[in-house]
Amino acid sequence: MDLTYEAKYHQVEEQHWWFAGRRDAVYDLVQGLGLGPEAAILEVGCSGGPLLQRLRAAGYADVSGIDVSGPAIALAQARGVPNVAVMDGAALAFADERFDLVVASDVLEHIADEARALREWTRVLRPGGRLLVFVPAHAYLWSAHDVVNHHFRRYSRSGLVGALERAGLRVRRSSFWNAALYFPTAALRLAKRLMHNPLDAAYQPGATGDLHHFPGPANRLLLAWLQGENRLLRHFDLPLGVSVFALAEKPGPAPGR
Repeated sequence: MDLTYEAKYHQVEEQHWWFAGRRDAVYDLVQGLGLGPEAAILEVGCSGGPLLQRLRAAGYADVSGIDVSGPAIALAQARGVPNVAVMDGAALAFADERFDLVVASDVLEHIADEARALREWTRVLRPGGRLLVFVPAHAYLWSAHDVVNHHFRRYSRSGLVGALERAGLRVRRSSFWNAALYFPTAALRLAKRLMHNPLDAAYQPGATGDLHHFPGPANRLLLAWLQGENRLLRHFDLPLGVSVFALAEKPGPAPGR
């Protein structure tokens, strides 16, 4: 991602409603898997480590994280997060069948060779292990935000499922996420496109995309809204949203099953 955007990202990632809400969704889905405390978990694209901190606090002892960004890993280490390293998400320096769960939240769209990344994530999973992937949804929502973030693509639900299946995984669940913002986001981006806003077509140095700071009450309200939606995801898949996620499994019996 753009360096200006990354610096801003690290300043706000712990408290910003979007990142905290997505982290809450990921954590809730992980908890729903029923993994034991001995489960080996890898987060690809761990940034400054807030999800790793939460997983460790929940009792998961074998938790690792990687990120392509040196500043992100330095920040995670400064926060006291162990077992993190600078590493290419499409070329993992881990042994085959090392992990029970791989989490990649808003990472796959940053990697040019999608198939190679998914092969790597599948390789390091144990038989019966799970992969949880979040990505931005809908090609028609493409905007300057994607350009600043150095995205290669946005995904349809069927597109994400197909990519995982081509990697040899069995998709157990897929759903959209953040339905609350779908219609406002779609309307805003369509309006900008109709007005031929150059920000939606070209990179602007120093831009921060849709990353905006909100005052405390507004931030808390938006986070509460997303957390309520996350609770719905425990029981229902969402038919629309600005992100899409999938939970997939590597074929083969899991140890102890």
